[in-house]
Amino acid sequence: MRLVLTALAAGLALAVTGPAAAEEPVAVDGGMIDGITLPSGVDAWLGVPFAAPPVRERRWQPPQPVEPWTGVRHADRFAPQCLQPLRSPAQNHYFGVEATSEDCLYLNIWAPAGARDKLPVVVWVYGGGFNIGSASMANYSGEGLAADGVIRVNLSYRVGPLGFLAHPELSREADYGASGNYGLMDLVAGLEWVRDNIARFGGDPGNVTLVGQSAGSMAIAVLQQSPQAAGLFHRAVAMSGSNFGGLVNPVPLAAAEAQGLALQQELGATSLSDLRALPGDRVAAARSPRDPVVIDGHVVMGTADQVYASGRFNDVPLLLGYTRDESFRPLPPPASAAQLEAEVAARFPANAAAVLAAYAGADPQRAALDIARDATVGLQMAGWARAQAGNGAAPVYGYFFTRRQPYTPGVSFSDHDPATAGAYHTGDVPYWLRTRESLNLFRRTRDWEPGDAALEREMAGALIAFARDGVPRSERLGPWPQLDLADPRVALLAPEPAIAAWPHWADMALLAGSAQPPAQSPAQPRPPRD
Repeated sequence: MRLVLTALAAGLALAVTGPAAAEEPVAVDGGMIDGITLPSGVDAWLGVPFAAPPVRERRWQPPQPVEPWTGVRHADRFAPQCLQPLRSPAQNHYFGVEATSEDCLYLNIWAPAGARDKLPVVVWVYGGGFNIGSASMANYSGEGLAADGVIRVNLSYRVGPLGFLAHPELSREADYGASGNYGLMDLVAGLEWVRDNIARFGGDPGNVTLVGQSAGSMAIAVLQQSPQAAGLFHRAVAMSGSNFGGLVNPVPLAAAEAQGLALQQELGATSLSDLRALPGDRVAAARSPRDPVVIDGHVVMGTADQVYASGRFNDVPLLLGYTRDESFRPLPPPASAAQLEAEVAARFPANAAAVLAAYAGADPQRAALDIARDATVGLQMAGWARAQAGNGAAPVYGYFFTRRQPYTPGVSFSDHDPATAGAYHTGDVPYWLRTRESLNLFRRTRDWEPGDAALEREMAGALIAFARDGVPRSERLGPWPQLDLADPRVALLAPEPAIAAWPHWADMALLAGSAQPPAQSPAQPRPPRD
């Protein structure tokens, strides 16, 4: 420590020639940090700043360079999550009450003990409907995959109105003449930090895999289409969300600015200066409808279809998919075939008969689940896969997750019914990330079975293989098949995995553009359950 302080006092830059153990100071943007070694032996650096605090005049500004510090900063605990509503302890995905703050642009790093140079880097982007989410949530811990031999990074980004707000005065302030998408810019800044610093922890800045779920997956889709993210990641794993499929389209700047003015009116402010003077919790609680992603000509250049048609996207290998029983707009469970017909006729009046012929079977409830899934997340992921396979040179790999988690008998949740949840939205994440025990953190909610451990090995192993060389492979399936548009196939992820036809690949065309508008606009989404 004396050597470190002497060198800093003399104004010398410490050269870090190889990866350091967690307790050894490491030079990063802004200064020196040290970390901790976890009981598992994994090294961790937690709460590392990658940008200046976005507070006061920096509220609703692109992330600014990190503010330097003196001495050694102890990166030994998580930073606050970005300002947002908190979760109830009765929810399914409850991982403890975390501190919240507008000062939240930090990242977390996990590395295997004695990390070698040039390890693959796996960067996680959390979900939460662009309204909630945390880089320190137990379900997203990087410890499990780091023990498998990669460098794991979790990025934070601003959420809710503090991260995704356009406003005419903000557009006039910006040198690019637009506003919004600040949370996406945070992710770009985090990836730039990884590019510039991760080698000091044993990571290869030329081999970065971006991984995310739900809104995190949607953010990755947008970043793949953004010139601001070019060269910052080299592969992507996307789970259950994109800006394809018509449900989550970026909106024109003028429409987003009008939404910003409506939020200003709701909060009783008369100007941008007034808005910046309001307490952050009041802003975060605003309820005015708001589309999170804006066509600003800076981060977001157009709709997904427009960007792919122009060929101006980041052509990287993709591994993407979704779960069997998730939907962003479920159909009411039908009690009979007649009720299913009525629901489909109301939702898809243009071609209800064709939809029923493609999906209806012996079980009306199963058909309703499949239709609702494919009309939302199915179209989002199949549309992305089709666009990449049809317009890019990099390969696409698909998966379909079907495992219903083994719930502890008698367990209940405020937002989740174990009897009907099935293979739910986010239910695949703890298998990919080796974080299944996070669901038993405060009370026992799952009685894991040997098949779950085997499925975790299959999925985490495939993700690690993909991060290493761009081809997912696993113990029982071997190399997963690359998407062939003439014969689309997926890795079917269950305790007994298999390679299977992509479910309803052709039938999804019946659902595209034919549904009645949702009862609740995507601009004001239901509280997310990620």
